Amino acid sequence: MKKNNRKKVDHKAHLNKISLSTIMTTLVIGIILFAVIVVLVTLIKIYQVSMEQSAVTSSEQAIAQVQNTITDYTEDIGEIMENIRDNIYMDEKAKNDFFSYLLKIHTDVVSVVVYDTNGNLMNCWSGGFELKDKVIRNLSYNKVIESDMLLNISTPHVNSLLKGYYPWVVTISHYMKDSKGEKIQIAMDIRFSNIANYIDDVGIGQHGYCFIMDGSGNIVYHPQQQLINSGLKKENTKELANLEDGHYTKSNVMYTMYTVENCDWRVVGVSYVDELITSKVTNMIQIVAVLLVVVLIVAFVIGLFISRLISRPANRLAKAMSGFESDAENFKYTHINGTREIAALSDSFEHMVVQIQSLMEKVRQEEISLRKTELNALQSQINPHFLYNTLDSIAWMCEEHRSEEAVEMVSSLAKLFRISISKGHELITLEKELQHAESYLKIQKYRYKSQFSYDFNIDEACLSYLCNKITLQPIIENAIYHGLDMVDEGIITIEVSGQEEDIVLRVIDNGVGMADEQCNEILQRETSEKTGIGIKNVNDRIKIYFGDQYGVTIKSELDVGTEISILIPKIQEDRYGTK
Repeated sequence: MKKNNRKKVDHKAHLNKISLSTIMTTLVIGIILFAVIVVLVTLIKIYQVSMEQSAVTSSEQAIAQVQNTITDYTEDIGEIMENIRDNIYMDEKAKNDFFSYLLKIHTDVVSVVVYDTNGNLMNCWSGGFELKDKVIRNLSYNKVIESDMLLNISTPHVNSLLKGYYPWVVTISHYMKDSKGEKIQIAMDIRFSNIANYIDDVGIGQHGYCFIMDGSGNIVYHPQQQLINSGLKKENTKELANLEDGHYTKSNVMYTMYTVENCDWRVVGVSYVDELITSKVTNMIQIVAVLLVVVLIVAFVIGLFISRLISRPANRLAKAMSGFESDAENFKYTHINGTREIAALSDSFEHMVVQIQSLMEKVRQEEISLRKTELNALQSQINPHFLYNTLDSIAWMCEEHRSEEAVEMVSSLAKLFRISISKGHELITLEKELQHAESYLKIQKYRYKSQFSYDFNIDEACLSYLCNKITLQPIIENAIYHGLDMVDEGIITIEVSGQEEDIVLRVIDNGVGMADEQCNEILQRETSEKTGIGIKNVNDRIKIYFGDQYGVTIKSELDVGTEISILIPKIQEDRYGTK
């Protein structure tokens, strides 16, 4: 009755909460109204100033890019000239090798020429091209003013020094002294075609372009040079040379200028105001795109509000479900508030968690009980035939008045049973387990009248670690009964060695060996009355306690012998409180 009343109260509480459809309808109407108002107001204001600003920005970006490209170009030239100046003092062979290498790796360098103060050619390196026997006019010689400036760059011209090769170049000249202290001029011809092609491809608007002039207003390169030479076009470079870097508008033309570092070149961009008319459609698209971004931002803000009412509780519920899935046993659920639908889901999930955890606890207790029963059954299996035969041997020794041997055999049997019991503990130290194994070997050696010998090779650092009791005895028993039965001088070796986090126990015999099928059969064979605790049981107990990565492995070869390895983890005695 109380449960029904509680359900009725919860149902009424859910009905009083805001529904998801109401929230979504309100938000959609609000977004549409807000977006329309923002679009109308913003479109009117932005459109008034966007057309001119767009043209200015486009022009500045284009010219800045050209200026950066030419600056990088001149910096490379400056580094080449620095290398030449640093190596001009070497001996003739080293100097020739240097310039040959320079012309090979810097393909833009056409030639490097040395002149004296009178302009006479002293030396020339041209990368395999021959000099003309007679040069009518040397366009590459430039009598520069003496200064510390590294780059004195000429206007573009044709190289006239080489036979059959007339590349378009600029000459970079620099004064310095040779190894004898005489003043010389170094002139380096650099191909200008790459820069020219780059400038030809630069467009600002539909009809805009850019060109290069020097600090005095002389045109270094113009994409429409033929029109200028023929008088069909004119650039007012003298007036532009007096202006600082920046953006200027004169009549219907907009100029953007930037100075190139390392030299006196200036990049000039030219665009036309008339092109603003043709760019209206593009500007309108940009404005609409901006407005859409604004609408998206507003929608995002509204989405945050929706998230607080709907998404956040739903995400919390989904996260709770994921947490329950990953760790159902220790999961603690906290009720989640939200819309009517979320609250109903939260109640159902909470009820399901309680029911599942109750069932899991029941299953866990049953598994623990079953596991303990299985372990106790495995531990309690002792071979009765071994006990009968041992007592029989002791009685025979007493009849034969071999009291000392009988005493030692009784002592070994007592120690064997005392360690087997171990006060009810499943885990004992390796030291005790080895004592148990040695007691068993002593008893069997008396019974078999010394038909075999045994040896222990133990890493004493491992003695304090724990292992399952009665681990080695079944392995040794298998070696005696099946391995050494047909061998005249049997040897059993017990080894214990430590690895990084594990311990390996090995029982090695020189018996008749086994085939692979027999090895697999031993690991699958169940316990019988004749065999006592079998190797399979040892393997099962190790896996139950320590995991599937541990256990028994068998290697054997017919007529050679058998090696059985037992892998267990390193576990200290104080971890389990075993004594």
